[in-house]
Amino acid sequence: MISRKEVAKLAGVSEATVSRVLNNVGPMKDETRERVLQAAAELGYVPNALAQQFARRRSGNIGVILPFVPKVHLFSTYYFSEILSGIGETAKRCGYDLLLIFREPDGARDYAKLFRTHKIDACIVLGSENVPEERSALAELKAGGYPFCLVNQRYDDERYETVDADHFAGSKAAVRHLLEQGKLRVAFVNGPEQYSNSADRLEGYRAALADAGISCEEELVYVGNYSRKSGQELAEPIARRIRGGGIDAVFCANDRMAFGLMQGLRERGLEPGEHYALVGYDDSDGSRIISPRLSTVAVPFYEMGSLAAAKLLDAEQRAQAEIAVLPVSFIRRETS
Repeated sequence: MISRKEVAKLAGVSEATVSRVLNNVGPMKDETRERVLQAAAELGYVPNALAQQFARRRSGNIGVILPFVPKVHLFSTYYFSEILSGIGETAKRCGYDLLLIFREPDGARDYAKLFRTHKIDACIVLGSENVPEERSALAELKAGGYPFCLVNQRYDDERYETVDADHFAGSKAAVRHLLEQGKLRVAFVNGPEQYSNSADRLEGYRAALADAGISCEEELVYVGNYSRKSGQELAEPIARRIRGGGIDAVFCANDRMAFGLMQGLRERGLEPGEHYALVGYDDSDGSRIISPRLSTVAVPFYEMGSLAAAKLLDAEQRAQAEIAVLPVSFIRRETS
């Protein structure tokens, strides 16, 4: 039986290097990798698959932790489908499979257990919330040295691997556009405060108003939960203000809330682009096909997912800054 020692001798490298190449562990020069693989092929060396798995001490899975939201089809939601596509593409390129883990709203958040049981080798957390239970779970991962990355959520007082988008700039650009159209009473429909992107969008909204010399009126700031239904439920109070001249434009923190709000206002005889201006956020597929088409902010969710996976699985990306912030862009359409 051919041994790794013989492969190492023919390739002119150490046995440890042969092990790293065959187990696909750690950074490696392409030239060295090719030399080892060629030597193994010439000698007919066939590694034992079970021994490889034990040597690597890995499952071959990258975990993706998702929030479980009753009655919401996550995979048809633009935000999640785009991020998961980006994660999956990079994971496949790096030889990993995805293991999807749904987090119950009130369940235990023992993320470290997934590593201790060797179910995953790294994890990406989507929908992370700034609540004590989540902070405790992430702190345990960090203390245990387990590799993980957050997407679209920051904890500014912690040093976690994070991929985010510039939601402050995106929000500011959206509101600035409305102000430039002569809209002076811009309402804002935001998401829950436990998400850093909600805080970023609120700050961007306030900054755009301040730059225009307009004070931020708290009664013009509404809060939904990023669902279409929550936007629709806000239609009645917003409709009253539109009719009374108290609102002439609405900026929603995501497209789904904008769709719900548009539907609710339409049922009350108010049309976007005619009775009020409307801007969403995400540039989802629906924003391009709804009538009238929705002005929005494009967020590179696919690229965010891809980069998150690369930060965990690609040696070159692991050496980059802990927090990566990708740019967004405003897209004007018929509703504004």
